[in-house]
Amino acid sequence: MKTADLIEERGALVARMRAAHEADKADDFTTAEAELRSLDARLARAKALDAMDAAAPKRDEKFTAVLSDYRLTRHLAWVAGLPGIDAGREREVDAELRSSTGRQFQGVAVPTELFEKRVLTTAAPAGGPGSNLVPTDHLAGEYISALTASTVIAGLGARTLTGLMGNVEIPGEKAAPTAGWIAENAALTASDPQFRQVTLAPKHVGSLSEFSRNMLLQTSPGIEGILRQMMARDIALEMDRVAILGGGSNEPTGILAAAGTQTQAYATSLFHTGAEMIGKANVANVGPNRAFLSSNRVATIARKTLDSQKLPIGTAALFHGERAEFSNLVPDTLGAGTNESGLIYGDFSELLIGLWSALDVLVNPYESTAYSKGNVMIRAMATADIALRNPQAFVKATGVLAAAVGIA
Repeated sequence: MKTADLIEERGALVARMRAAHEADKADDFTTAEAELRSLDARLARAKALDAMDAAAPKRDEKFTAVLSDYRLTRHLAWVAGLPGIDAGREREVDAELRSSTGRQFQGVAVPTELFEKRVLTTAAPAGGPGSNLVPTDHLAGEYISALTASTVIAGLGARTLTGLMGNVEIPGEKAAPTAGWIAENAALTASDPQFRQVTLAPKHVGSLSEFSRNMLLQTSPGIEGILRQMMARDIALEMDRVAILGGGSNEPTGILAAAGTQTQAYATSLFHTGAEMIGKANVANVGPNRAFLSSNRVATIARKTLDSQKLPIGTAALFHGERAEFSNLVPDTLGAGTNESGLIYGDFSELLIGLWSALDVLVNPYESTAYSKGNVMIRAMATADIALRNPQAFVKATGVLAAAVGIA
């Protein structure tokens, strides 16, 4: 929803609150107030995204015009040496990306503008690379995607930095000078400000897939869109996974594993645990772009939670009117018993996702298994990193068990 639409919706909610107040309808006022808090969080996220879009570096008009006729399938088919392929436009884009980024790509440089920048909710297909990937043109729009998790981090307001070069060091304030009161003609006590740095360093993530010769020769726009999804899906989901719980070998460190974040022991119920997490965020002066993030197992717990009258309390009330999102990318295998779910609360605009230039795509038509079938192997790699601007902006709960229901 656009920012202007959210502002209009906010005005209507305020009018509802005013009417409820004048009519002395406390319940209606409380309901509208909870909706307003949730809407304000969405509005803050929308404004943050608008600001990031405005500040993002823009390609020149000539490059944008050239990109409009770019076809990924044509580019890959030309690299694979398939006959009858004229990829002059695609080679021009490749040369521009190499020149503007200064990177030495192992394969072809694919502009990230081809892929969805915020939320990729559609999955690419699982299965072999054979003729099933080549539907007739009139059925290309009916392509059946695999059932995979959806990305959520970008939609929660994470900041994406694109076009990075080398290591990135972002300065930040660690502690401010101490202020104090003194008597007349007395000296102030000197205190120095303290500074810190948030570092983003290039890390590499990629996928390796086999594609059929026929698929790369297809000219259907539907096939072009499918191929882009297939190349972007796994990388996008893996970026979300490590943003939530990274920290393994060669991985960025995600929120649940990051040092300096706040922790909250499970406090009897989700209702009380959420209240404690909100309280800790308030004490730490965490910004307004807040939300809860947990797994679908916790979503099931929330839907089964009953009040004292044995009626469902509802997810919105259970999480105190705050935005709550759920994803299978949040682990349910935490804790000593490896059966505890992750629960995060915080300002997700404090999460940085750094991207270094374009997607690097290497085509190998000579890999033994693919070559024997006339297919090609395609490796897609991205260079990225994840960091927390202020780790204290996130509170993570421990001990959320599947059996923990109720609000007592």
